[in-house]
Amino acid sequence: MTDNLTKKQRKHTMKQVRSKNTKPEWTVRRTVFRLGFRYRLHRKDLPGKPDLVFPGRKKIIFVHGCFWHQHQGCPASNRPASNTEYWNKKLDRNMERDKKNIETLESNGWQVLVIWECQIKDLEQLETIIRDFIED
Repeated sequence: MTDNLTKKQRKHTMKQVRSKNTKPEWTVRRTVFRLGFRYRLHRKDLPGKPDLVFPGRKKIIFVHGCFWHQHQGCPASNRPASNTEYWNKKLDRNMERDKKNIETLESNGWQVLVIWECQIKDLEQLETIIRDFIED
């Protein structure tokens, strides 16, 4: 399947992709706040600048997009058919970086939860996952 956008259109589209304050992240943040837990955002002193940090509990939540972080088995994680060399390198690098960041955090005593974009559709299940993780 070839790209149906021009290079200029694709560049504009890609520039619109945000790394923080995304809709999935906002959904998780509202859920956590509604459950009564308070958190810090995007701590730059921690590997991967985690989306939500609970310093007193030594817990971290990352909110990952299924495509950008390659959620295994998720239909949204299908790789593009065009420019495959670029995308394979980029997405593999993202996965390696995520793994390294999580391993570093865990070796420093942090507990890490990754919430995938596709998990956010079921808000009741999301609440349960978050509550169980934070209260554990």
